[in-house]
Amino acid sequence: MSSKSLPDLSLENEETGLVAGIDEVGRGPFAGPVVAAAVILDPANIPDGIQDSKKIAKSKREQVFNAILETSRVGIGEASPEEIDNLNILQATFLAMRRAVEQLPVRPDALLVDGNRDPKLGLPTRLIVKGDSLSLSIAAASIVAKVTRDRKMCRLAEQYPHYGWQNNSGYGTAEHRKGLSLFGITPQHRRSFAPIREILSKNKTGN
Repeated sequence: MSSKSLPDLSLENEETGLVAGIDEVGRGPFAGPVVAAAVILDPANIPDGIQDSKKIAKSKREQVFNAILETSRVGIGEASPEEIDNLNILQATFLAMRRAVEQLPVRPDALLVDGNRDPKLGLPTRLIVKGDSLSLSIAAASIVAKVTRDRKMCRLAEQYPHYGWQNNSGYGTAEHRKGLSLFGITPQHRRSFAPIREILSKNKTGN
């Protein structure tokens, strides 16, 4: 594997002062919150194994998550299913990002944000498409956001055991869809998302 295929600090080093990487997880699921993380790495103490969270095995991701929390400055924010329904998923994602930045123990001087839409967080912001494969800070944020959200969905699965959220994290898998057909929707479902909206519509019409 060439070094070019792994994220590094090149983008961070182009900025001045404290740089926070920001990423989110959970825009696509039928249920649960969208979660964002902001991470300011310590260049002198960067944990091994940081890369795009989707490319790391779960057990390894948990280890790297713990190491990031021990060595870095981290903020985590989320937006609830109700907020997603009220705002739309894009604006709810921006709200989660804003909350993540607000939870940082220090105010960063610049932000590196995964994606191509500016969340307008009130700080100098650079948008990086596929940022979690390029920037170590964004990759670290992707890990923190994913582990945080997966853990939350496992806890919610204990409360709502029929949808397989401990396995699918709220995404629309066959197991999740079967649970919806047998047990209906929960307060954790996103009513503005088409599959959930269709169930609500059928229930209203009695079909």
